Amino acid sequence: MTANEQFEIIKRGALEIIEETQLKDKLKESTEKKQQLVVKVGFDPTAPDIHLGHTVLLRKMRHFQDLGHKVIFLIGDATALVGDPSGQSQVRKILAREEVEKNAKTYEKQVSKILDVKNAKVFERRHNSEWFSKGFDFEKFVELAQRYTIARLLERDDFQKRLKEDKPISFLELFYPLMQGYDSVKIKADIEIGGSDQKFNMLVGRNLQRSYEQAPQTVITLPLLEGTDGVQKMSKSLGNYIGINEPPKDMFGKIMSISDELMWKYYELLTDVPIKEISDMRDNMHPMEAKRKLAKEIITTYHNKEDAEKAEAEFDNIFKKGGLPENIPVYKDSHMQNPMWICDILRLSGEGEKDALAKSTSEARRLIKEGAVKINGQKITDENAKISIKDGMVIQVGKRRFLKIKIY
Repeated sequence: MTANEQFEIIKRGALEIIEETQLKDKLKESTEKKQQLVVKVGFDPTAPDIHLGHTVLLRKMRHFQDLGHKVIFLIGDATALVGDPSGQSQVRKILAREEVEKNAKTYEKQVSKILDVKNAKVFERRHNSEWFSKGFDFEKFVELAQRYTIARLLERDDFQKRLKEDKPISFLELFYPLMQGYDSVKIKADIEIGGSDQKFNMLVGRNLQRSYEQAPQTVITLPLLEGTDGVQKMSKSLGNYIGINEPPKDMFGKIMSISDELMWKYYELLTDVPIKEISDMRDNMHPMEAKRKLAKEIITTYHNKEDAEKAEAEFDNIFKKGGLPENIPVYKDSHMQNPMWICDILRLSGEGEKDALAKSTSEARRLIKEGAVKINGQKITDENAKISIKDGMVIQVGKRRFLKIKIY
């Protein structure tokens, strides 16, 4: 491809490119000299699962791979021990190294669904502990620290807000942008990609590269993807995420639940459907049909086409025909009381709190008040109801969560 053709692919979905002219020059030079650009993306493994929000960055990395450039998948196992202050209103909890390493291994396995991880020409996995944990002595620390001023670091909005609110800022947090910037120096990155919340850190990288007499990296910021609630950034802690390893039927249901407006953003950032085709669908296709197409497109990417078709069929069975899923999770218990308070049923049905239909009595009450609880298809409206437990009883919470009780 020509440099201009490459640029059109790269800029899809990008919020900001710093600087566009610089990127075009780099693409032109690499094309003429038949050289690869080095594209850096850092991931701090603070949680084990990758969701669709993470894939916005991963997919852009794949675009660069397809264009013949080399992406550096940088596991921030050293920076994760410090904690990124981006978007934080208070000091972050420091993770244990064991937890970081466990999460990193999970990350590496999951990214293979998107990136070409087997082709060493276009993929390289690095860990920033390579330079921060080995040979980064006090003299190195001093050398790095003197290359940036406290005033510049405190310019970031997160720190300014916390200073005004008289909230603490740890020295480690001040050092984090320098660590991320130093990663770019060690890698000699031509380009760094990150979410819009990483702009400050990536610009620090540009300045540090100049300080170390390197050409400054081009910074590409991408939007933060809203979750299924359509408001907050997709996050597992907020419960509004869609995991790439989730069962296809769960993915289908969650995607169908997003707003019509958010759907088009998902199309642009999470698929390779041409922009013109997306525009045509927006003008001529019913939103429900477009959403079905989106759900199948995404599920096919992370599972396969057959799974996508089955997920759609199950969705229709539940929501159009009022049926039940084919494979309902079974909870086996030999000592459930009979009759049993509905809130206790929701709270205790499942293998521990993680899988429970309600994590607490207050949540159970809320779900009942909202009309979200059914037993054998009958809505439960009385939060004080006592239910007669029967073998094979099906409990439904919301539109997608089902559990069958098996008494033995």
